Amino acid sequence: MGNIMLKQLERAEQKWRGSNTLIDQWLHNRRKLLVQYCQIAGLPPYEALDKSLPSFQSIKDFCDLLVDYVSEGHFEVYNRVVNDCAKHSESSQALAQNIVPKISETTDLALDFNDKYTSAEDDQVLYQLDQDLSSLGDTMETRFQLEDQLLEVLHSKYS
Repeated sequence: MGNIMLKQLERAEQKWRGSNTLIDQWLHNRRKLLVQYCQIAGLPPYEALDKSLPSFQSIKDFCDLLVDYVSEGHFEVYNRVVNDCAKHSESSQALAQNIVPKISETTDLALDFNDKYTSAEDDQVLYQLDQDLSSLGDTMETRFQLEDQLLEVLHSKYS
């Protein structure tokens, strides 16, 4: 899972890096999120030798990144993409407006994960971590694919 998402990110970086500061910042933050996801999930290249559960602090740090990432998308990036597309053509604006609600569905799942792990009273919740991380990974993979469609629209307007 993690390797697949990292490879997709590398393709996105090769394709779009340097075309726009907003895109560069977005991809940089996605990389930080993915690396931390792989670390707490114990995925390559970050497999833990001792197979112990990650610390609560590392999960909370990941949750902070996760919330920052999904918030940045909603409150900064997507609006700018839709607005920029609106300046260029109605078809690209319509496409962007069609993608954003689908991304919103993934935000709810990310925030549920955050709420569960930042409000946990004890470490019993960690026994559900593998399953929750797997579900979150699927959700984030979907989100990244949708975001890449937005990036494609945005990049075509800037290039």
